[in-house]
Amino acid sequence: MISCAVSEMPPIGMIAGNGRFPFLVLEAAQRLGRDVTIVAIREEADPSIEQAAASTPAVAVHWVSLGQLETCISVLRAAGVTEAIMAGQVRHSSLFAGVTPDPTLLSVLKRVPAKSTDALLSAIADVLGEHGITLLDSTAFLQTLLATAGTLTRREPTANESADFAFGYRIADAVAGFDAGQTVIVKDKAIVAIEAMEGTNEVIVRAGRLAGSGTCVVKVAKPNQDMRFDVPVVGVPTVEAMLRVGASALSVDAGKTLIVDGDAFVQAADEAGLSVVGRPRESTG
Repeated sequence: MISCAVSEMPPIGMIAGNGRFPFLVLEAAQRLGRDVTIVAIREEADPSIEQAAASTPAVAVHWVSLGQLETCISVLRAAGVTEAIMAGQVRHSSLFAGVTPDPTLLSVLKRVPAKSTDALLSAIADVLGEHGITLLDSTAFLQTLLATAGTLTRREPTANESADFAFGYRIADAVAGFDAGQTVIVKDKAIVAIEAMEGTNEVIVRAGRLAGSGTCVVKVAKPNQDMRFDVPVVGVPTVEAMLRVGASALSVDAGKTLIVDGDAFVQAADEAGLSVVGRPRESTG
């Protein structure tokens, strides 16, 4: 009876960007017995998503170039998809790297007053909705991987690291409120670097070049984080970037930040001697 109920569940669509996020969503959907139609963004998604999908006949992968929103919608509609998840990063800088938008995406670009991440993705979500496709919370299948409140590693933050966190929250929250980035790097109560289009790992390394070791990384959700897209994400590569430049501590927002590598992330942070904390946040999105 259970398998019959699962098989009758509607298909789910996934728009896949880069990183591990799409693989985690796929694995979760497969465990639930959901048919999955993946629209893999050619310039971003890992080609091995096809191998991951091949283990389940009910999963189909379609490669679509960045900018081809009309094709994306057509693929999802043809598969009978009425609910979809955005999983994985699409680098904001990619939108300025010679992408040719199709008429549907061009209409989106014309309707947004600014090319910020939230404005673009919210407008795309609206267009999907106009075509009968509801965009779900991107962590809907991955609630157990959201950061919890408190210290996540063996090592508690030092007094200096806690002071840098407190100082960084004020700046990071303001920057995130402008949809300009999610991460700031702090050292001795000074802002070393602020994330823009380059991404978290790159700004960590840039800060290390500027200020040396001992920096603290503060990654926050937006004040009204829309959990359908651009959710803060950390993983083992974040730890590797911190280790590379001697960054010592990381703060993420509990309940709003996806830890894509789960236990492997915590283990890597412990082995590196890092302190990682989850800042308690009220649900706002």
